[in-house]
Amino acid sequence: MGQLFYQKESSSTNDEISQYLLYDNSDFIGLHTFNQTKGRGQYGNAWISTAEKNLAYTLAIKTENSTLSDFLFNYYTAIAIRDFLANLTENIVKIKWPNDIILKNKKIVGILIEKKKINQSNYYIIGSGINVLQEEFDDISKAGSLLTQTEIRYDLKEFTSSYHHFLIEKLKNIPSEHEIMDHFNENLFRKDEISVFEINEERQNGIIKYADKMGELWIDLENDGLKSFYHKEIKLLY
Repeated sequence: MGQLFYQKESSSTNDEISQYLLYDNSDFIGLHTFNQTKGRGQYGNAWISTAEKNLAYTLAIKTENSTLSDFLFNYYTAIAIRDFLANLTENIVKIKWPNDIILKNKKIVGILIEKKKINQSNYYIIGSGINVLQEEFDDISKAGSLLTQTEIRYDLKEFTSSYHHFLIEKLKNIPSEHEIMDHFNENLFRKDEISVFEINEERQNGIIKYADKMGELWIDLENDGLKSFYHKEIKLLY
């Protein structure tokens, strides 16, 4: 339990981890690479990563380990990743709803969680792409890395080992739903700040108030008042 596997190159660690889930007791199995060629983000988006600069990592855990709803499991995973990076960097790290990780206003982690049945067992397949050492991004990019945001050059292998063990410990000790929602909302990116949103191709000012356990984000909009949204129904611009 808790093994961590490495591939020199992987198309997608979320797809290829099934090769390592061969036995009934396969649980908390990790797979990582520093060269992912066809990474996937949420809703079919691509996750582009520079080789030997960043980490592509997937953790497979049996769904029986959690009694949480899929939304809450998603939130708690984001919390665990946020906590690891906040502890490591000693910086303020935020969660952009529903589960991007933000450091100094730049996205440094993308998360993709899937449920799959592999060899007669049901798994959460938790994929995360972490920008660690990449230095160059598009001028208009909202992405950054641990290096660009902290000026600290982390060792990829040591970083990965620490991250793997931290996540396993967190996911073996899942707190109450109330604690999860409190922690998630305490660390919600741009909460209680005036922001600009795009809704149905129109822009409107609003203030993020809170996320709820049904997966919705509640925003107090300038023109429409307090309304809730699911992911992709609204876009945070700035």
